[in-house]
Amino acid sequence: MTMSAAGSEAVRERQDSVVIRFAGDSGDGMQLTGSQFTVESALAGSDLSTFPDYPAEIRAPTGSTFGVSAFQIHFGSIDVLTAGDDLDVLIAMNPAALITNLRDVRIGGLVLVDSAVFTPRNLEKAGYSANPLEDGTLVQYRSLVLDMTTLTQQAVASCDLTSKEALRCRNMWALGLMLWMYDRDRSATIEWLGKKFAKIPKIADANIAALNAGHAYGETVELPGGLTGYAVGRADLPPGTYRTVSGTESLAWGLVAGLRAAGLDRLMFGSYPITPASPLLHVLAGLRRYGVVTFQAEDEIAAVCSAIGASYAGALGVTSSSGPGIALKGEAIGLAVSTELPLIVVNSQRAGPSTGLPTKTEQSDLFQAMYGRNGDAPLAVIATATPTDCFEVGIEAVRLATKYMTPVMVLTDGYLANAAEPWLLPDTDGIPEFPVTQRKDPEGFHPFVRDPETLARAWAVPGTPDLEHRIGGLEKSTSSGHISYDPENHQQMTNLRAGKIAGIAKDIPLQETALGEATGDLAVVGWGSTFGPIFKAVASAREKGLRVSHVHLRYINPFPQNLQELLAGFSKILVPEMNNGQLVSLLRSAFLFPAQGLSKVTGKPFKISELVAAIHAQLEDSA
Repeated sequence: MTMSAAGSEAVRERQDSVVIRFAGDSGDGMQLTGSQFTVESALAGSDLSTFPDYPAEIRAPTGSTFGVSAFQIHFGSIDVLTAGDDLDVLIAMNPAALITNLRDVRIGGLVLVDSAVFTPRNLEKAGYSANPLEDGTLVQYRSLVLDMTTLTQQAVASCDLTSKEALRCRNMWALGLMLWMYDRDRSATIEWLGKKFAKIPKIADANIAALNAGHAYGETVELPGGLTGYAVGRADLPPGTYRTVSGTESLAWGLVAGLRAAGLDRLMFGSYPITPASPLLHVLAGLRRYGVVTFQAEDEIAAVCSAIGASYAGALGVTSSSGPGIALKGEAIGLAVSTELPLIVVNSQRAGPSTGLPTKTEQSDLFQAMYGRNGDAPLAVIATATPTDCFEVGIEAVRLATKYMTPVMVLTDGYLANAAEPWLLPDTDGIPEFPVTQRKDPEGFHPFVRDPETLARAWAVPGTPDLEHRIGGLEKSTSSGHISYDPENHQQMTNLRAGKIAGIAKDIPLQETALGEATGDLAVVGWGSTFGPIFKAVASAREKGLRVSHVHLRYINPFPQNLQELLAGFSKILVPEMNNGQLVSLLRSAFLFPAQGLSKVTGKPFKISELVAAIHAQLEDSA
């Protein structure tokens, strides 16, 4: 705790949790600002969840609404599972950021704006016909209107910067004020700035000066409207070593942990850049010392084919993309199904169709994962639920792919890929091993000799003495592995491939409730990144005495063996998902339950309040 924070502790109002959003032009450094506030909050012991929200345009016109970049963080002393519903604080660095984000601020929330940029030209570009700082737009909020531009320029006056360079420090001034307001330290940010701009000392000094000036403003100036500092206590987290982790980082480390658990020495990642999947390539590229080889291909087809080739050669092939890229990979994924090679396909879903809303989140690729290939081409489909859950899912994807010699589709999404939360570092020695057996014995070998229990074919690495063989996309004989056009053989091979995937159900955990009893009036069934808001909404309903439970699916193809029995114990089933009703269709088809869907396709996650209202509506309908 800083001396100033300690000195103002007596006047600080205590809060259990806070939702803050930093918003401005894509060049205003909002992602960096939010990330550093996240780091300082994590070091202060808060539980937290973040939601970076990027513009789709690479270089949108300055001041335009479609160029607004935002970073939201929900932190507190309570169990935080979502990035928050309504905003407690909005920091709007320009009129465009204000007009696009003000609707999300709760009544009575705090709005901090830089008055210097509310010029007639900027107001016009944002779509304002009058200045919102003067026409009563902010009357239902607590507003803090400051000339941050001038205050920043004064703070960095001695740093020999150009006017443009000085203005780029505004985000650090705003960060400094917020760190003071919520009793966060700033030493980690100062250290980070020193390292980031080590080769440009004047830029480092200027940003640090702006950060300190924003902090000093809070502690020395009497803020209007009775505003004061706030105290947010430490979260009651299990003891251990924590770090803040994004879903992308967690998944990358899970894949590497799975590689070790399988006893393989090479993971080959073939990828082509696409939002929001690209960061997985960036993280894995830094893990070469753990046996990771990365390849940025010239297109999506080359990327997946390189991964298939790596698996044929005895390595673990992994590829990733988002919906449009997964569509391009479709034929090659079918090749992996036909050749029965282990392949992990990571789908970081985004809003569609076509190029859609590339930086917004959605869950609309479930049908694509299940059915998006020609012919009957079944594969395993599993989904991540939280940023830290991505680690476990990465390990499980490796286990299923190598044990059952199949492609595994891992469904994550833009929210999970970019969001961050505290992660209790696992004991890596405690990760169960599942050593892969690659065929060495030539006795009775052909490439489609199957394990009688798993129906997985033999994995023979090319170059193994006396195990020469060929595989390909044409149908193979069940008895020799040679090309076969026999109709009865095709029927048998189709049945075997389907049976192998269906048999995975015997090797995955039985489905349990994430919250609540195994019977009741309503089961709220989710998958993927809806976990946090569903869990919180169900918890709220249960506090009111309602017989509601939360069921969250990791395994979607196949479903857990007991899922039908579990869901049959509830009078009604509600399935919230960020698509137009895909999981609910699968559940109705598989089990003939009259499940009800709740769709949201705005490019934003569910709010807890939306789900609470849907739960009450379902129960009132059945009353």
